[in-house]
Amino acid sequence: MEYSKDLSIIIPLYNEEESLPELVRWIEEVVQREGWSHEILMIDDGSKDGSWKQISALSQENPAIRGISFRRNYGKSAALFCGFKAAEGKVVVTMDADLQDSPEEIPEMYRMITEEDYDVVSGWKQHRQDNKLTKNLPSKLYNATARRITGIKLHDMNCGLKAYKNEVIKSIEVYGEMHRYIPYLAKNAGYEKIGEKPVHHQKRKYGTSKFGMERFVNGFLDLLSLWFLSTFGKKPMHFFGFTGILMFLAGGIMAVWIIVAKLIHQANGMKFRAVTDQPLFYLALVAVLVGCMLFLAGFICEMISRNSTERNSYNIRHTIR
Repeated sequence: MEYSKDLSIIIPLYNEEESLPELVRWIEEVVQREGWSHEILMIDDGSKDGSWKQISALSQENPAIRGISFRRNYGKSAALFCGFKAAEGKVVVTMDADLQDSPEEIPEMYRMITEEDYDVVSGWKQHRQDNKLTKNLPSKLYNATARRITGIKLHDMNCGLKAYKNEVIKSIEVYGEMHRYIPYLAKNAGYEKIGEKPVHHQKRKYGTSKFGMERFVNGFLDLLSLWFLSTFGKKPMHFFGFTGILMFLAGGIMAVWIIVAKLIHQANGMKFRAVTDQPLFYLALVAVLVGCMLFLAGFICEMISRNSTERNSYNIRHTIR
């Protein structure tokens, strides 16, 4: 497939007015040195400062810059979704706008995609310049859990600096908070050659971080959701139906056993308890009812699975082409 450009750089941003001119200059130095045809896609995620004015001014000076501005803050996944949709380059690179990701890493990541045929190359911030207590330790725990669940041996799943083949980003759907797990989405789409490159991580020069500690809790919950969807998303009956049948059979067997035992004791003149006096009987009935509900839930999930037409509907305010 022919592409109009060698490289697309997608930069989602929120209130990063001060860093944008310096970031663009740095990117242009690297790109001009490599001689690539390129585009820079800046996705303004509803910034409250002058970020969009800065993007508009930069686009007047540099025709390679394209911009999209959301009317409100939708989140990083929404920004990446729109950036992926608009990208025209053979290789697509994503990076943050806060100058903590170095454009100097792009040439090697580009080479890994074009020469070593990786589908995805993820950055690995070996030496983070963040607070060790609030960022480093939770990040290590989070990434260890992600490796365990996804089976992808990446040290830094959530690093914003990544490179992709264009066909990869056109084949996946990023929504909600799933930007943390794009390598897993790519793997589930059949792109399994996923590499990693240690990258230089710099201290934030302007502004403050837009993510708090809650992102680790949310990230873990999103990981469980993604694992469930990727495993049972197209076959929910395999989970709900199987679980429902197990509970129904367990409850049914317990109820029959209690009733049969009572009848045997009664027929032989032995002391017995009424069925309704036994707590286990009510637990058995609950198990039967829950089993039926889970089985029916499986049918409902089969009908609505992956049919949400509004999943990626965003209100875009401006577009620069």
